[in-house]
Amino acid sequence: MGKTTGFLEFQRLQEAVEAPLKRVKHWKEFVQVLNDEQAGQQAARCMDCGIPFCHNGCPVNNIIPDWNDLVYRQQWKEALDVLHSTNNFPEITGRICPAPCEAACTLNIDRAPVGIKSIEHAIIDKGWAEGWVVPQVPTHKTGKHIAVIGSGPAGLACAQQLARVGHDVTVYEKSDRIGGLMRYGIPDFKLEKGLLDRRVAQMQAEGVQFCPSTYIGQAQDQAAQEPGLTVLSPTELEQRFDAIVLAGGSETPRLLDAPGSQLQGVHPAMDFLRIQNQQVAGSRGTPAISAQGKHVVVIGGGDTGSDCVGTSTRQGAKSVTQFELMPRPPEQENTELTWPYWPLKLRTSSSHDEGCERDWAINTVELEGKNGQVKELRAVRVDWKTDPETGRMSMTPIEGSEVVFPADLVLLAMGFTAPVRQVLDAFAVQADSRGNVAANTDDYLTSRTKVFAAGDMRRGQSLIVWAIREGRQCARSVDEFLMGSSTLPR
Repeated sequence: MGKTTGFLEFQRLQEAVEAPLKRVKHWKEFVQVLNDEQAGQQAARCMDCGIPFCHNGCPVNNIIPDWNDLVYRQQWKEALDVLHSTNNFPEITGRICPAPCEAACTLNIDRAPVGIKSIEHAIIDKGWAEGWVVPQVPTHKTGKHIAVIGSGPAGLACAQQLARVGHDVTVYEKSDRIGGLMRYGIPDFKLEKGLLDRRVAQMQAEGVQFCPSTYIGQAQDQAAQEPGLTVLSPTELEQRFDAIVLAGGSETPRLLDAPGSQLQGVHPAMDFLRIQNQQVAGSRGTPAISAQGKHVVVIGGGDTGSDCVGTSTRQGAKSVTQFELMPRPPEQENTELTWPYWPLKLRTSSSHDEGCERDWAINTVELEGKNGQVKELRAVRVDWKTDPETGRMSMTPIEGSEVVFPADLVLLAMGFTAPVRQVLDAFAVQADSRGNVAANTDDYLTSRTKVFAAGDMRRGQSLIVWAIREGRQCARSVDEFLMGSSTLPR
């Protein structure tokens, strides 16, 4: 694959980024895609390693060595075809996926993996620029009608696959625009929404019908009370469609269990991010939750917390502090122990580079306020120990380690626990022990006839690449269910 000696001749090259002091003044993307020569050189580093562990590291099973070789040979259109054969939305994954494929790359044993994500980014951006990404209109229609609930990566991938084999697909989304959390959960500086708009246009040309501002459930549900929503019941859908796919997100946030958590200024992270994205999109005026001029504390160290950091900085926060309950990870993983699996190590995002105080092994004790508004966060440092017999970790507060953070805005980025329960109840589908829709990965069928589930609603909070994979596999299962067999890839 690539150049036989490329991994010896060329160093890993990171994509160039705009300087932090400049990029925090706007909401646009700031990563510069590799040019043809740079991408070809990076692709040349792909080894003829015999067993491409990157395949299993990538949840959508991208055929990475093949398109690396094609990019090295500057056969870009062929590389795009290979990339699209496993991934419906590489312009999204090439920007926001954490790249577990690179952790599994054989070269990562030496901590210098092939820049797979940057090459993917280059392939798809060139494909759009050259006009190679076009609608794939089905040659025949099956007469079957399918409803997909949720327009995130799982729902859109499922819908596109089904439309391309001739089914009539309608996608329902409760937000006013299509894209799910890709639209309103990820900041524009990581993912400009024009990328979603052009994919939606492609899917419309392929026959997919989109119904935003539509809530699927019962009219009495709290979520159904938002103004401007059309409410449809599961019974109505079952009467109109031959199959239904539940592809919503895992949207129930994990909340803070501490005194004062009900004070004004304490918000789930996704509420904060959604409002900012709506403002950038022009669907909302002055944001109801703003970090401008405030001391911001972000609880939770994952990608959502990082997005809150970058958003707060751009809004003009007075200070931004991010901490998490778990201990500080090591700077570098021990690849002899972790490779080719996703390692636990310290990860510093572009938002952290823009300015943020970070801390670890801290547990919130209490939030204090004035006139109902949060003003301080009191916390204590904790010591983590592992039981040698069970392997379980437990924490103990460290006496005398109390710390106080000024906090005018506290953002809870501690993850999500389950999909919205009312949706599961409305469809009367069984849930698993974690509160997700119960369905296996063999057929993605739920406990209710002709109702399928895929993505975060089925597996719980996860990566976009897992959502795309499940959406594609679910589409094949739906096609087999309706037609008896399927030509869709699994």
